Amino acid sequence: MNKALKIISYIFIVIMAIITLFPFVYMISSGLMTFQESTSIPPKLIPNALQFENYIEAFKAAPFLRYFFNTVFVSAINTIATLITTVFAAFVLTFKNFTFKKPLKFFMISLLMVPFEVVVFTNFKTIADLGILNTYKALIIPFLASVFYIFYLESYLTSIPISYYNAAKVDGANDFEFITKIMIPMSKNSLFTMGLLNFITGWNSFLRPILVTNSTDMRLISNGLSAFASEAGTQINLQMAASTITILPIIILYIIFRKQIINGVAGSGIKG
Repeated sequence: MNKALKIISYIFIVIMAIITLFPFVYMISSGLMTFQESTSIPPKLIPNALQFENYIEAFKAAPFLRYFFNTVFVSAINTIATLITTVFAAFVLTFKNFTFKKPLKFFMISLLMVPFEVVVFTNFKTIADLGILNTYKALIIPFLASVFYIFYLESYLTSIPISYYNAAKVDGANDFEFITKIMIPMSKNSLFTMGLLNFITGWNSFLRPILVTNSTDMRLISNGLSAFASEAGTQINLQMAASTITILPIIILYIIFRKQIINGVAGSGIKG
């Protein structure tokens, strides 16, 4: 009976893996097809000849290098800023006692319950009133901190005994020294995972950037891909090639750092 259940579990996992991977495989395959092959009925799964010129045509049709630069620059700045603000905020919530600490945590948790769509236009009006629409500031300022990641890191820091902090204070270390020499090294897996996930979120960001920017030079990669899909019309093979261009860096990052991501999530205490 147990052996049969194990076999059924393996079969189920394989089926789910195929269902999950098929769209990505088909996207890459279609990006290497001719127009006729990519629009054939029934659809072809393997191109007769690899059409790498589709990628060249996609780069010629839209400034993807500019989109890549914008996305990497904005995502990197947001990730670094989020890491800094998260480290200090999580330290205060974990190791410091102060008046109204519990109400503050309750208020921050309540912010996580508010859907993004509810505040997106209020945030847009704020950006407009500041006069920074269509600038890098509009893409960076709203993402300098994250309540979710503050509690993500705090959930790990609670596993660090308070005696470590007290011992550091007895030895004459100030709070900054404790953070940089003890807390950060002990939570590096969680910080690495948080940084990588935050970077991926910035890479995939779509709604906010399209609201606060309206020029080609300021587009991020997701917005650029959406605009290219509209401009390319029925050229499915070029759309698929462009989609592969945008998603490939993230897939490579995940493949390289998947162990660190798993270790960081497992060690954070976050339950899925």
